[in-house]
Amino acid sequence: MTDRPFKVLGIQQIAVGGPDKQALRALWVDLLGLEVAGTYKSARENVDEDICQMGEGPLRVEVDLMQPLDPDAKPAVHQPPLNHVGLWIDDLPRAVEWLQAQGVRFAPGGIRRGGSGFDICFVHPKGNEQFPVSGEGVLIELVQAPPEVIRAFTALAHRGPGG
Repeated sequence: MTDRPFKVLGIQQIAVGGPDKQALRALWVDLLGLEVAGTYKSARENVDEDICQMGEGPLRVEVDLMQPLDPDAKPAVHQPPLNHVGLWIDDLPRAVEWLQAQGVRFAPGGIRRGGSGFDICFVHPKGNEQFPVSGEGVLIELVQAPPEVIRAFTALAHRGPGG
């Protein structure tokens, strides 16, 4: 395989869906103590979500609590309940170009601004004839890491084990 021109730095987010995000908030916010940092609604993406956070600084992780605006419409953000996982990528455009050349199928929409303000795109959960490589049932969000996240992960990597 050719040299990969990008790095996956770490987990940026997980997204959990349900028919009513208030039930999700009862666990994630009220009991586990995550902080609600924002909200996002999109008719195109059929989502009403609370953007929650755990951790601090550039290494914090989002937990997006999502409910569909229309439970009968697609995409069905509550099916399956663990909707997707987001990965910090150090060079999103190069990653997408390289991955497509390797046969990875991306969901429609291309690279675009996501609910948290970062550039994103999605690896499709199912392959097809043209692009047979997929998330094998998992929707994977690739998220362009901002400079402070890249620096933080680089510093951690250079510390070494137990550092």
